[in-house]
Amino acid sequence: MLNFRNDYSAGAHPAVLEALCRTNLELTPGYGLDPYCEQAAETVRGLCGCPEAAVHFLVGGTQANKAAIGAFLRPYEAVIAASTAHICAHETGAIEHNGHKIIHLPAPDGKLTPELIRSAAAAHTGEHTVLPRLVYISNTTELGTVYGRGELRSLRAVCDELELLLYCDGARLGSAMDAGHTVFSDYGETCDAFTVGGTKNGLLFGEALVIVSPALRHGFRHCMKQQGAILAKGRLLGVQFSAVLKDGLYLTLAARANALARRLAQGLEELGIPLLVPAASNQLFPILPAAAAAELEKHAAFEIQEQLEGDRVCIRFVTAWNTADQDVADLLAVLKTLPER
Repeated sequence: MLNFRNDYSAGAHPAVLEALCRTNLELTPGYGLDPYCEQAAETVRGLCGCPEAAVHFLVGGTQANKAAIGAFLRPYEAVIAASTAHICAHETGAIEHNGHKIIHLPAPDGKLTPELIRSAAAAHTGEHTVLPRLVYISNTTELGTVYGRGELRSLRAVCDELELLLYCDGARLGSAMDAGHTVFSDYGETCDAFTVGGTKNGLLFGEALVIVSPALRHGFRHCMKQQGAILAKGRLLGVQFSAVLKDGLYLTLAARANALARRLAQGLEELGIPLLVPAASNQLFPILPAAAAAELEKHAAFEIQEQLEGDRVCIRFVTAWNTADQDVADLLAVLKTLPER
C-alpha cells in the first residue's frame, strides 16, 4: 500500500534517533531545563536573529497553539483566522475551550490578506463584541499554499496598523521556507510569536515555540504547565531539535518533500488531473471522480479533503522527508490506470 496520507506517520530521521540513543542514559534536569533544550533554544534564536526571544519546546502543534493563544489573549479577545485554518478545522475547539472566539474568514486559497483582516476588525467594535487581538496564520497553510516574504511583511504592517498580534503556526515551516524562499529570520522580524514544526519534518514529535515580543514572554511557563504542556522528560525535545537543526538538515528534509511533491504535481498535470489550488509545497489536492477515488483507495492511503459537485471528490496527497522516489512513480502509474479520471 502506497502511503501519501500525511508527513508524520514515520518515526524519525536516523540522525534524530542516533542522538536520542547516544544520550539515552544521561541524567539531566527535567521539564525542559536541561542543557540540550538550552542548546537547541540558542540555535533557534541564532537562526531567527532574535537573541532575546523565549524558546519553549512542546510535544505537538495543537498543544502549542492552545497554550500560546490562551496565554497571549485576555478573556474577551479573539483570534482572526482563515476558515480552513488548523485551529478552526482540526483542533476540536481547543482555542474555544480556552474561552477565545475565532473569527474565521473565507479564504479560498487558505491565506489571509490585509483586506480580510481589516474587514474583520471593522466588524468587531465596541464593548458588545469580542475584540480582535491576534491574527493566526499557518505556513504552509492547510491547503498547502505559502506566504512569501512580501506577504508576511504586509501582514505585519496591517497588524501594526490595527494593534494586532501576528502568530504563525509553523507545523510545516520547513516546507514553507523552501517553497516560499523565506528564512527563519523573516519570521523573527514579522511575527510576535511562531512555531518551528518538528513532528512533520523528521522528529518523533516536537514543536518549538518562539516568542519574539517581550510583552508575551512573562509567565508563559506557568501557562504551559496549566495546559499540561511541560514534558517531564523535556530533554527528548531538545536533543531532537539540536539534531535536526544541525548542518541545515531541517531544511534539507523539507526540500526533499517539496521536490517529490513537484514531481507528483507534474505527473498529475500530464494525466489531466486538476488540483483544487496550484501546487506550492508538499501537500497536493487533486480532484477525481468519486469512483476513481474509491478505486485508488485500494492501492494508496490518502485523506479525503471534501466532496464536490458533480460526483467529484477532492483528495489530499502529502509527501514527506522519507517518501521514496519509487513511491511517487508507482502512485502515478496507478493513477494512469484509473477509470474516468
